Amino acid sequence: MVSKLILLTFMLVGGSLGYNFLPELLGYWESAPRWILHPIMGLIVGVIIFYIIGLQMVRPIEKGFSKIEKTFSELSMPYLMFGSIGAIIGLILAWLVNLSLIALDMIIISDVVPIILTIAAAYIGFDLTSMRREEIRRLFSPKTNKSENEEVLERKEGETFRKYKILDTSAIIDGRILEVVQTGFLEGILVVSHYVLKELQYIADSSDSLKRVRGRRGLDILNALQKEERITLEIDDREYPDTEEVDLKLVQLTKDMDGMIVTNDYNLNKIAEFQNIPVLNINELTNAVKPVVIPGEEMKVMIVKNGTERSQGVAYLEDGTMIVVEEGKYHINETVDVIVTSSLQTNAGRMIFAKLSNNQKSINNGEGSNE
Repeated sequence: MVSKLILLTFMLVGGSLGYNFLPELLGYWESAPRWILHPIMGLIVGVIIFYIIGLQMVRPIEKGFSKIEKTFSELSMPYLMFGSIGAIIGLILAWLVNLSLIALDMIIISDVVPIILTIAAAYIGFDLTSMRREEIRRLFSPKTNKSENEEVLERKEGETFRKYKILDTSAIIDGRILEVVQTGFLEGILVVSHYVLKELQYIADSSDSLKRVRGRRGLDILNALQKEERITLEIDDREYPDTEEVDLKLVQLTKDMDGMIVTNDYNLNKIAEFQNIPVLNINELTNAVKPVVIPGEEMKVMIVKNGTERSQGVAYLEDGTMIVVEEGKYHINETVDVIVTSSLQTNAGRMIFAKLSNNQKSINNGEGSNE
């Protein structure tokens, strides 16, 4: 469809040029036949010539349109909307200035300078408003009803609420952020920096098969988040050329947006905390919502491997919590009843210690006496 439109455009342009200019050009040919000087003949010749040219230009023009479409699809709607408004304002201001320049009727100043000024004003207007869109949005946000609106939207520094949640690469690849969003426990607007997008694309194109799978999984998670109705996902295009580290760029972005970083990266977590930036760590959330067990509680588990000390066996709960069972070495690949003796919280997660229940021990003793 696009190729046909391109060819049609070339043919219309060629026909128009041929109709208006070809008879005049051929008029200088004294021995030219009279019928060839007719405008209709010029129209036909122009259409044929530009049709041939169009056939050669269709492929490059389609590629150019595809690149432009891809570039605009990666930009967020607020970025384009505020940038367009700024460009229009710049054009209006340039037009007002150009009226006086044209009135001077001076060479270059009245002819060339207005063109340069118009292009520069449109570019500056687009750049300023797109980069400062959050500040502009705050200027025009309603200030009425302070008791309700300001307490929610203008909270002081140090409180837990932030409207913008800036996603780190590790949180996207991990994938659990999608499940958290689907449950409705995360509010506000999710923001993905274009630096994170580039990092995900680089990982997805890696020669290492494991990295490639992780990168593609991250891109799939982003697509799924974009389709979620519970939350809004935005792409941020701000540039931070002062540093090469993506983590530091995300820290600066979070400061500018007064947001929170969502990450699984331990180092980024510490850097953000050092700069008093709120962090949502999905690993910490996972550990916090794991089932609480108390000493003396009974449960049924399956011993899957040996422990590190003495005759211990190791089992796991459905959420991945490790259970160390005393005397469990002798019941590998068996489902046994155990009693919780204690639990320990570590950086890697929660660890539960247990022992075989009295019923299980009596069964074991009975089997030993029969032997």
